[in-house]
Amino acid sequence: MDFKGSDTIPGPRTEDHLPHTAEAAVKIVIVGGFGVGKTTMVGSVSEIKPLTTEETMTQAGIGVDDNYGSETKTATTVAMDFGRISITEQLVLYLFGTPGQERFWFLWNGLFEGALGAVVLVDTRRLEVSFDVMGRLEERGVPFVVAVNTFPDGPRHPVEDLRTALDLSPDIPIVECDARRRASSRDVLMTLLQFLHSLAVEKAPA
Repeated sequence: MDFKGSDTIPGPRTEDHLPHTAEAAVKIVIVGGFGVGKTTMVGSVSEIKPLTTEETMTQAGIGVDDNYGSETKTATTVAMDFGRISITEQLVLYLFGTPGQERFWFLWNGLFEGALGAVVLVDTRRLEVSFDVMGRLEERGVPFVVAVNTFPDGPRHPVEDLRTALDLSPDIPIVECDARRRASSRDVLMTLLQFLHSLAVEKAPA
């Protein structure tokens, strides 16, 4: 998904320093296959200018990278994307977007370190890519929610049908989103925070 046409914070993003009112900072990882909109989501919702490590795609990826549905994509994340959003005056989220090309997945373990939770971005044109992504999170014990990024040419399915197709347990939230839109991306993050809160309540001693 191209970041062009996405929402941006009005005016220059100059608030690079953490707000003095912040009491807690939480690391969130945004993961998914190639071209599902991770860079776009970080860029649309971040209150600071996002740090990206996109590089121009070359012929080295031919026969290696699956770019179905993203044939016009000319750049790809090779390390990570980074952004920040203040949920409240006290709570700040640090957002880390992972590289989507499989040859860069070895970087994921480092990005997962210290993460409280994750958003798995899904493209309905390539659902099969999501299984490896979710499997890695489960291996690391990182809780996650699934966000179905709506592409103009992507097939639309009822959320519960997608839950079945992705073999998700009933407790894992799954929502639709438009990663280009700040409000939609923020709603996904709020869904994740609510899910993490419910897990914490379940684990709390009676």
